[in-house]
Amino acid sequence: MPGVLLAIAYTALLLYFMRRMPFFARIPGLRMRTVAGLFILKIMAGTALWAVYTYLYTDRTTADIFKYFDDSAVLYGALWQHPGDLLRILTGISNDSPYFDAHYYGVMNNWVRRFENNVYNDSHTMIRFNTVLRILSFGHYHVHTVFACFVSTTGLVALYRAVHPLLKEVSRGLMPAIFLWPSMLFWSSGVLKESLLVFGLGIFLLGMIGAWPDRLAWRPLVAIIVGLAVMLVVKFYVLLCLIPGLLAWWWSRVRPGHPLLRNVVVHALALGGVLISGSLMPGYGILEMLVVKQRDFIGMATDVASGSLLAMPPLEPGLLSFLRAAPHALYMTFLSPFVVTGTGPLAVMSAAENVLLLMIPLIALRYMRPWRTIDHSSLLFFFSFVLLLALLIGWTVPVVGALVRYRIPLLPFVSFIALLIMDPQRLPRWITLSPRS
Repeated sequence: MPGVLLAIAYTALLLYFMRRMPFFARIPGLRMRTVAGLFILKIMAGTALWAVYTYLYTDRTTADIFKYFDDSAVLYGALWQHPGDLLRILTGISNDSPYFDAHYYGVMNNWVRRFENNVYNDSHTMIRFNTVLRILSFGHYHVHTVFACFVSTTGLVALYRAVHPLLKEVSRGLMPAIFLWPSMLFWSSGVLKESLLVFGLGIFLLGMIGAWPDRLAWRPLVAIIVGLAVMLVVKFYVLLCLIPGLLAWWWSRVRPGHPLLRNVVVHALALGGVLISGSLMPGYGILEMLVVKQRDFIGMATDVASGSLLAMPPLEPGLLSFLRAAPHALYMTFLSPFVVTGTGPLAVMSAAENVLLLMIPLIALRYMRPWRTIDHSSLLFFFSFVLLLALLIGWTVPVVGALVRYRIPLLPFVSFIALLIMDPQRLPRWITLSPRS
């Protein structure tokens, strides 16, 4: 009960803070009371997530929402006994020694991965995040849910602000397109990497493509730096999938014309960079790391006997192997939730969402505007991100339960593509311009 009361108090404080901040209170096409309602809805979803992993899936050691929270208690204990140790671990400075292994890392269950590789261990980020939150929560889990929801709500508001100038004509449809995907609402509302990921993604894109008044010209740079930093320590592969389309979008904005050609050039250069990355950085080649990622994921899923593990073609560190596996990768990302509907209620929810995911493009084609009136550079940017992230996830993630979490960044972009190609004159009024646009 004390934890619930503390969570309610923090919720009220954050709502007051949001109402006072123009970032939340003055959003084109989105009223503050709607933002507040979405924040509370996310807290309810985060609480539901806690209930699922408390009463339905009861193995606390395998639940991501608890693994990093429980491990953070070890680091939090250092605050009162050895604050210098905690500072070194939080900053990553001079924290790699047998002393730290014996007193901290060896005591935690998730600091060291079962299948370790050269890729940065983003579990460290979540343990550090929970450790900082413990200073405010005093160890009450529900407070962590409230702050995770605030972080992710901030990121989603930033994403809304970033793409709103590109989709003004259909701004009413933009809010549900970003906030109300079931997976987005559910998984980004827990104490999980997804809450930090959507924060980093939204803030980064707000800095890169958002509209800023001249008097605030310094803020985009801050947003870009913060967004980059967060994505690099949470899920840097999302950033890699974002960059080619974003660079081509900027090129088309600076020098209008021939957006398709510019996209082909940028993506060809990106592919060349991927192919030579292994020679330039031995052990850190992109294709080589993806092969290791797939192998480790399969090994981990086999160890815990995952109920939604599906067979997938093994990758080899060569372009031909990835091309051969591409159709199966797209199948995994967009269709595999239908295969595991009998494995539990979360699987049923994912399959239902998948129906929506497949229907939205069909509806968009039904209401499609004339091709010449479409913003082609933005369309290619959105499509590039969806395709690259779908391929990367489908190549490496054999567990459908994890896959539906990992693909949540691409769900709003599927909606953006649909909204961009639909003709506002043929759409219902609840999708088109809102009173405050």
